[in-house]
Amino acid sequence: MKKILVVFGTRPEAIKMAPVIQELKKEEDWYETRVCVTAQHREMLDQVLDIFKINPDYDLNIMQPDQNLDEVVSKILIKLKSVLHDFQPDLVLVHGDTITTFSASLAAYLKKIKVGHVEAGLRTGDLFSPWPEEGNRKLTSVLANYHFAPTTLSKNNLLNEGIDESKIFITGNSVIDALQIIVNRIKDDKRLKFNIEKRIKKSGFIDFDSKYILVTGHRRENFGQGMQNICESLKFLAEKNPNINFLYPVHLNPNVRKPVNDLLSDVSNIKIVEPFEYEEFVYLMCKSYFILTDSGGIQEEAPSLGKPVLVMRDKTERPEAIESGTVKLVGSDKSKIVKEVQSLLDNYEEYQKMCKAINPYGDGKTSKRIAEILKD
Repeated sequence: MKKILVVFGTRPEAIKMAPVIQELKKEEDWYETRVCVTAQHREMLDQVLDIFKINPDYDLNIMQPDQNLDEVVSKILIKLKSVLHDFQPDLVLVHGDTITTFSASLAAYLKKIKVGHVEAGLRTGDLFSPWPEEGNRKLTSVLANYHFAPTTLSKNNLLNEGIDESKIFITGNSVIDALQIIVNRIKDDKRLKFNIEKRIKKSGFIDFDSKYILVTGHRRENFGQGMQNICESLKFLAEKNPNINFLYPVHLNPNVRKPVNDLLSDVSNIKIVEPFEYEEFVYLMCKSYFILTDSGGIQEEAPSLGKPVLVMRDKTERPEAIESGTVKLVGSDKSKIVKEVQSLLDNYEEYQKMCKAINPYGDGKTSKRIAEILKD
């Protein structure tokens, strides 16, 4: 029996690893699976653990206010060392591009334990955009033994960096598995839907049956002037389109919250709320007109729901979505954000074209593929 330690620390990792954990735990004859969370994000992580009923075997609990990334790395290395000694896994399974991902991979490597990398091979080609995610995923690829790439393009990125082709597996992206689980859960459970709507109303947003644009923004590269531009753009668009609502669940980071509250709190058709749990957020994505974001995962999720996405970043590690027509890059330039949002509001033909584009990121069977591949 193989011993697998799944390590993650943030809300997006938890969402994408939850269906993988579920599949591995179904295969009790093949795997002893344990879960370790670093709690790089504490509150937002715990929400996802509760939704997917994941009970971590190890909780490093490293979250501290205003800590630096080098402090996070050192804490994970020190605390994970004892976990690896206790469990002695055959494989450490990590996801994506966080500091947790890189640190866990390094900790495993130092113990000569093999590493499997879920969502491997995403690249922008710029080490500082996004920062530090691009560096984290490239460093993890150097240390990993098995690379679960979501698309052919991500596989080619790994091949171009000299990764052995026999160690690369195209699986799709497990975020589509997680999304389908939640969408089907809401569809099949009327009480859950009622409770979700009740919780959304409690946040202060009661217009989820109206025509609204869902907004998220939290990337480090947008801190400062970028966030200023984004907020000014939203204010201009809201005032120009009083019949459109803008819903903005604001990230907990003060670099995001301050400009949002300073510039947007008095705009009547912009609703600023606290971050939603994943079930509520999926429900709101489903009912939105389109999504304006700087997130990575939403670029993968929203197209499965038939929702156009405008990405407030200059570069993306997910060019497949742009090529398929589901996503457009608009950067953090005020004039471009305004132009592209207004275009989607005014041009219904263009809107429909983006709605009907095919999602390149998977069919909801990624986690099963990974579990089967690991048997060999």
